[in-house]
Amino acid sequence: MSQRWSGVSSRADMVPEIAAAVGFVSSLLRTRGCVSEHQLQVFSGALQEALTEHYKHHWFPEKPFKGSGYRCIRINHKMDPIISKAASQIGLNLQQLYQLLPSELTLWVDPYEVSYRIGEDGSICVLYEAAAATPVSSYGMLTCKNQMMLGRTSPSKNYMMTVSS
Repeated sequence: MSQRWSGVSSRADMVPEIAAAVGFVSSLLRTRGCVSEHQLQVFSGALQEALTEHYKHHWFPEKPFKGSGYRCIRINHKMDPIISKAASQIGLNLQQLYQLLPSELTLWVDPYEVSYRIGEDGSICVLYEAAAATPVSSYGMLTCKNQMMLGRTSPSKNYMMTVSS
């Protein structure tokens, strides 16, 4: 049995999720054509290392939504510090990053799933998905992402969240 499925959290068990996130952000930089392949390799390595270090005590395969907010990468007219640190390794400053990346980007990196949304009203798209060894119940868990996807099942008199797809 691999460590990923044993319920033991280790740095290695987040490799596919981090690879999906790094690949996605790198592809966004690649599409503008302003960053060389060598720079993309350096950026990808720096981002992978930074995310692995950042997530190492916040990765819970047995409770994938635990720590979801901590692992969320966000650009909301303010650059995520992990992305800006990795970009500084290849000489990109904040102004250049804002030109190369979407001004509104949310990237959720959770055990078994990596997904993103571009824009505040954009659709949530899944980049990576793997089956957990045992079904994961999110009942009662109100995470950053499922707030966006689910809305409320029993709204209060003064508040109702609606979600359009």
